[in-house]
Amino acid sequence: MGTLALAAKITHVPSMYLSEQPGPHQGCRQAAIDGHKEIARRCAEAGVDSIVVFDTHWLVNSEYHLNGAARFAGRYTSNELPHFIKNLDYEVPGNPLLAEAIAAEANALGVKSRAHVDTSLDLEYGSLVPMRYMNANQRFKLVSVAAWCVWHDLQESLRFGLAVRRAIEQRYEGRVAVLASGSLSHHFANNGTAPEFMHRVWDPFLEQVDCRVVELWQQGDFATFTAMLPMYAEKCWGEGGMHDTAMLLGLLGGAQYRGQVEVITPYFGSSGTGQINAIFPVLPLPEKEA
Repeated sequence: MGTLALAAKITHVPSMYLSEQPGPHQGCRQAAIDGHKEIARRCAEAGVDSIVVFDTHWLVNSEYHLNGAARFAGRYTSNELPHFIKNLDYEVPGNPLLAEAIAAEANALGVKSRAHVDTSLDLEYGSLVPMRYMNANQRFKLVSVAAWCVWHDLQESLRFGLAVRRAIEQRYEGRVAVLASGSLSHHFANNGTAPEFMHRVWDPFLEQVDCRVVELWQQGDFATFTAMLPMYAEKCWGEGGMHDTAMLLGLLGGAQYRGQVEVITPYFGSSGTGQINAIFPVLPLPEKEA
């Protein structure tokens, strides 16, 4: 059947797009852009045909939702930061079959989910930014998953992540990469202070916790990280409640996962938030999770 070929936690900061534009910030996020391109190179090398993005900019209030349209195209301006991302043209092929397979497996596991195939749903920039740098040649098909889950439980998102893994391996013929698109700590710079925090994290406490989390990831200590995730998400203002990270953990084996994470783009501050590009090695699921 199918193969989970790559898994990663990635940044989608809108200053990546701003970094392309002439002006005082041109080139400021080149390291993050290069990290996306390296992840894309590895996806191509691994024979990936589709990418699933857990998008912390797609907010939902009930159930788990997948955008399984056959094709995405348009021009996007962020309603959140229209001075950072404006008039971004995009075109990406979708994968309805994979979206429906994931929803079916999630429902079979008791996690209420819906794949939207015949839909006018647009993409959010948690998906659009990585697709810009990873998929300019439209080599990969996209399934976008709502990961700003306001009224959901992190344990349920872990189970949803497991469903994604099972769907890929048991219901799909192909090779898939999965990206958790969201920050580490996520306290934006307060209004009026944005220029001061363009390349900084909001508070030393947040930065220190983020750096310890990255150490745990590199050590493969996911027993500790999984136990601390709910408090981490709460106290460090986790983006989207850190449901993208919970989904990624479920995909990989949860607290029993022992992969030692490879940092592709080192941790950096952006508008007060903590960011990274990091690849999580794909290991066989523990017996109780498989």
